Amino acid sequence: MQSTRELEGRVALVTGAARNIGRAMALEFARAGAAVVVNARHSEAEANAVAAEIVAAGGQAKVVLANVADPDGAEALVAAAVEHFGRLDILVNSAAIRRETPFSALGFAEWREVVSTILDGAFLTSHAALAHLRKSDQAAIVNLGGMSAHTGAAGRAHVVAAKAGVAGFTRALAHDLAGDGITVNCVSPGIIDTVRAGAEPGHHAGKMPLVGRRGTPQEVASLVRYLSGPEARYVTGQTIHVNGGVFMA
Repeated sequence: MQSTRELEGRVALVTGAARNIGRAMALEFARAGAAVVVNARHSEAEANAVAAEIVAAGGQAKVVLANVADPDGAEALVAAAVEHFGRLDILVNSAAIRRETPFSALGFAEWREVVSTILDGAFLTSHAALAHLRKSDQAAIVNLGGMSAHTGAAGRAHVVAAKAGVAGFTRALAHDLAGDGITVNCVSPGIIDTVRAGAEPGHHAGKMPLVGRRGTPQEVASLVRYLSGPEARYVTGQTIHVNGGVFMA
């Protein structure tokens, strides 16, 4: 795998990039030489901090606040990215809401909020980006899935359904966009050390990966970087798990 600047001259858009895995991916793209559009819905201060870190290291970054679950928001996000940098080569659909709510207490409004952010957001942003990705000679879409989409988990019917949809969306989109030279893959993180506003997810309790530790956001970001780069042009339609062996596909 190339280790330095293989994405020089490229532009990457990362949704949900203000913290945790999204932040790590934005920084990793910058290290690879790409200009980065850092998207968040509300977390302006954190998104600005990510962009400032990229710029301080000599990279290029732009923060765009937008709700990817809103059609106008997704269109405006992509338009702002292309207006600022003049092109778009890489799209990472990472924006998500990951609540735990027992199914008996799960209302339709919460279901729609979660599913629309994760699954509709991936559709809307990919659709908005398509015309620009088609102009690139090395375009890639990477969708962020999740281990619970494959194992199931209590209290996460909305999250599991949405993330399973992302994996299916990835396979379908890989078929549709292969003729345009656009690769489409899904990265499915397992138990990753991240900062959370609430309690740790219940489906993480008592599980330890075979490697004896939890993963880091950087380990997910490194795979996303590879799938977006020149050495992964023969990889498309795949869901690749990053979980230390706690789940094997």
